[in-house]
Amino acid sequence: MKGTNRADIYPGLEVAIILKKDQRSGKQTEGIVKDLLTSSAYHSRGIKVRLEDGQIGRVVDILE
Repeated sequence: MKGTNRADIYPGLEVAIILKKDQRSGKQTEGIVKDLLTSSAYHSRGIKVRLEDGQIGRVVDILE
């Protein structure tokens, strides 16, 4: 499942994100969502989240 809709993402969900520094390489980081940082209902490049370990990036995949 893609991470472009805010309604699909909530704290405690396991996701794969792309960090700002990894946008060129496309390297994904996995973690658990702590906070949603995008306020709009949809974002074409993925909803921005903060993981429990403090890393911030855009959701590319929901890992359930």
